[in-house]
Amino acid sequence: MPTLQFKGKNIIWNHHMSVPYHTLEKDDTLGFQEDKANGNLLVEGDNLTALKALLPEFGGRVKCIYIDPPYNTGEEHWVYNDNVSSPVLREWIGKEVGKDDLTKHDKWLCMMTPRLKLLNELLKPDDGVIFISIDDNEQANLKLLCDEIFGEESFVATIPWRKRTAKSDVPFGVSQDIEWILCYAKPNFFAGQKLERKYYYTDDFPGEGWRLSDLTTLKTPEERPNSAFDMVDPKTGKVYPYSEKRVWGVTKETFDEYYQKGKIVFPDDYDFLNITKPAYRVFESEDKAKALKKYGTEEAIRAVSTLLPKEVGMTKDGNKEITELFGSKVFDNAKPYTLIKYLLSFSTKDGDIILDSFAGSGTTGHAVMELNKEDGGNRRFILVQMPENSDKEPDKNICRDITRERLVRAIKKYGYESGFEYWRVGQPLDAQTLLEGQLPPYNPFAKYVYFLATGKHLADEKGIDAKHYFVGTYGNEDIYLIYDDDMATLQTLALNYDKAEAMRSRSGQKKIIAYAPACFLDEEMLSEMKIEFVSIPYSLFERKSGA
Repeated sequence: MPTLQFKGKNIIWNHHMSVPYHTLEKDDTLGFQEDKANGNLLVEGDNLTALKALLPEFGGRVKCIYIDPPYNTGEEHWVYNDNVSSPVLREWIGKEVGKDDLTKHDKWLCMMTPRLKLLNELLKPDDGVIFISIDDNEQANLKLLCDEIFGEESFVATIPWRKRTAKSDVPFGVSQDIEWILCYAKPNFFAGQKLERKYYYTDDFPGEGWRLSDLTTLKTPEERPNSAFDMVDPKTGKVYPYSEKRVWGVTKETFDEYYQKGKIVFPDDYDFLNITKPAYRVFESEDKAKALKKYGTEEAIRAVSTLLPKEVGMTKDGNKEITELFGSKVFDNAKPYTLIKYLLSFSTKDGDIILDSFAGSGTTGHAVMELNKEDGGNRRFILVQMPENSDKEPDKNICRDITRERLVRAIKKYGYESGFEYWRVGQPLDAQTLLEGQLPPYNPFAKYVYFLATGKHLADEKGIDAKHYFVGTYGNEDIYLIYDDDMATLQTLALNYDKAEAMRSRSGQKKIIAYAPACFLDEEMLSEMKIEFVSIPYSLFERKSGA
């Protein structure tokens, strides 16, 4: 397979491995409706360190990644700031990458490589999928880079997205109206499927499949008074009130007609449906008729095609969404949430985790909440955004004042039953930081140690027992961490006979892996007690003379 060569490749190819893990610290003042967050996270920080920090908990668990990285047009004011030790690359650090920079492609590829490596580790290894928006400036380079990182066999398609209608005043008379979405998927992503974009139920209507769609419309009672009524299930008598922000898509007068035709489905109609309010039934024949009119073939509705429907919107629609939420265009060239919602509609299902590490205005989070509302799903989003200042409004922090604010406003405006937690990338978990006396709390450090020992996420964080130094169980092994975030206490800790006996009593016949600053047991004793000692390699843990 051909490989892409660029300046600095041999230096940064494994740079992601040298990036230290960091703590993730929750900010309760910036979360919103955390009782409804259900795992939704907004993470403030550099996305390289944030991705590494997410790895212990989310490695191999993310179903779908969507990213919209800098396109390297020379007009985006992005700066290469990765902490590399090579003198060759250190000359690049802190300098804006401009249009006339002869190494701009090299810098962009050096920036993207470690991030794509970590994204690949976060993806589910069996059926994960990643979508990457890009334009002509780096599309060819990105394709070759992704072939190396994700595997050429994982390539699905380069999907064209029309971002605008054609302009006439362009160089060479060719308007660049198209951007691209690269798609790579793990081996079982399409297993057992016919690449169907929509799933059809077959109950009740022989030979005619059906799916559900939102029965509400984005109109207020003032705008559609005849649709502002409490809908009653004729079978159960249960009442479903209208919303002040989204009234029903049918009127009080036409309800009976639609219900008799089987077009309205209530939550109690089917045990297998996970819906909490009435929904609209769409028959497969209706979808085929629409596809025939739009694409010239009814089969277009079945295949995941590079032919995107008009409903995904253009850049103007993304800008309109921002303006409607903020009252002005506080963020340039935001993708329309309808585009990302479309991608998620055929690539994710209930309970899946969706990650966007170039979150920008928060479009991906908006799309996840809208899709959940539409189909009753319970997808979770993780958004990562740097706390950089906005070009349009320099006094605004993009993550806090735009990404977060968009999520809050969307939840309020569209009535999403959702919320999110707000995290920040904290201190690095490395020797230098600890030597300086910056000690992380026990639980974050314990989760990191568990990941080091097993390569897996610690699912039962509540099982951590700092008092008895217990971290968790992996197979037939128990993992312990003898540690305290108080420096004076830490300098007195070690794996001694009493602690070993307590561990053995708790763990029974399981093998014990014990992380500790020091060990007072010899190899023979450790072997006899089936304990593997792992030294926390920091000289600050050495006892002071006379201690």
